[in-house]
Amino acid sequence: MQIIDGKALAAKIKQEIKEEVAVLKRNHQVVPHLAAVLVGNDPASQSYVKSKVRSCELVGFESTLIRKDDSITEQELLEIIEDLNENDDVDGFIVQLPLPKHIDEQKVTLTIKPEKDVDGFHPVNFGKMTQGIDAFLPATPMGILEMLKRYEIKTEGKHCVVLGRSNIVGTPMSILLSRKAYPGNATVTITHSRTKDLSAVLRSADIIIAAIGIPEFVTGDMVKEDCVVIDVGINRVEDSTRLKGYRLVGDVDFESVSSRCSYITPVPGGVGPMTVTALLMNTLKSAKSKMSA
Repeated sequence: MQIIDGKALAAKIKQEIKEEVAVLKRNHQVVPHLAAVLVGNDPASQSYVKSKVRSCELVGFESTLIRKDDSITEQELLEIIEDLNENDDVDGFIVQLPLPKHIDEQKVTLTIKPEKDVDGFHPVNFGKMTQGIDAFLPATPMGILEMLKRYEIKTEGKHCVVLGRSNIVGTPMSILLSRKAYPGNATVTITHSRTKDLSAVLRSADIIIAAIGIPEFVTGDMVKEDCVVIDVGINRVEDSTRLKGYRLVGDVDFESVSSRCSYITPVPGGVGPMTVTALLMNTLKSAKSKMSA
């Protein structure tokens, strides 16, 4: 069993980005600029955005953080998005989800210009992805693809089972792994809460992408020998022995599953760091595309 070390891989890719940014700055006076809009005080969102800002500083990007409390109106938020759309100094931006219930997340996503949608959520980017046209890929699936590629994990002809069908991870992941490319050319089964005999389906998998949002749902008896397991979940579980009163676990029971795997991602330190790194990769791509426009 080999651990897929997302933290170490993210650090390596960030160093590559940092070197490329230095060349862009020296030769073209171009510095990629990522902006983030954070609404409310959700602890997980604050931590995630903080990580993005810190990563921008590390690689030499400019970064802007726009913070608003959860009393902001939908119209006020849409006006902020329009300002970012028209700001030529900003190469890409994200609006951190979830948003307060009185704000329509779909309307927010549709208002972001596709060419600045470095989260890859806009239907234009999503549609291009399904047709194999160059586009910003959703950050988490993009990070997973990079992990598979950098660890040289074979996907062609493999049976990949995706656990979860969200538009953020499960659905795009199923599309990307079935595409005619590497990583890809897999036979993909997408599963969810209505899938019959889910355990049997999982046991048939050469690769499992677990993104169901249930702590330690996938156990050792659901996984065949030498399976590759990518754990996208990040869940807080109460633990009185920890200083913070909780511990972070994935959607996979690492202890029982890891002994059966050829490769597995840990939680934390697996997919999470690669999601932020993919966001940086998309922002760099956006900055470079403006140069050639």
